[in-house]
Amino acid sequence: MTTLTSEPLATLLEDLFDQADAAHDSSFDGLSADEQARLMHSRTDYLALYGRLKNLWLPVSRDTGRLLYLLARSSGARTIVEFGTSFGISTLHLAAALRDNGGGTLVSSEFEPGKVQRARAHLAAAGLDDLVDIRQGDALQTLRQDLPERIDMVLLDGAKPLYSDILLLLEDRLAPTAVIVADNADYAPDYLAHVRAPGRGYLSVAVGEEVEVSMRVG
Repeated sequence: MTTLTSEPLATLLEDLFDQADAAHDSSFDGLSADEQARLMHSRTDYLALYGRLKNLWLPVSRDTGRLLYLLARSSGARTIVEFGTSFGISTLHLAAALRDNGGGTLVSSEFEPGKVQRARAHLAAAGLDDLVDIRQGDALQTLRQDLPERIDMVLLDGAKPLYSDILLLLEDRLAPTAVIVADNADYAPDYLAHVRAPGRGYLSVAVGEEVEVSMRVG
């Protein structure tokens, strides 16, 4: 048995996924399709976008959650950085892997105070809060300092236009063979160009339709 498939986490995750599936999304009510697309790709209005999304779950899928756990476990990750906590579903998967790896630290960043509060409560309910440092605020600031000297794994699941900027903040701390997972990476073409380009120090592959998994190789 693993922490992921044992109680209390197994039942908690199923409940959280069910809540996310049942939630009604009114975040873009009153916005045209063009304005929605502009916000999704904007490098300057991302705070306004995520203010609109403050009540939206934005979870990883069930399969992506398990993928995160598998990658963290198989790589033996002990230090993980997450961009975009939301209500903490991905955070729970990663923290479970840290627990089963023997411990470690997960630094996560979330802009919305309400989501930070809920995520912390979920981590406490799962008995995993001792492994996680959730930092409230703009990740371009919260992930700029006081990070582990060596980062074994990164999850990018916040504002998509910032993926490249966040990676550059962390790049000099990435361990050899560090794993970087980018959810909904199709919204971040500059990020994909960076990790897929020859000579940039990454080996990268698309997993399914939305996830890009990369490994630091140089």
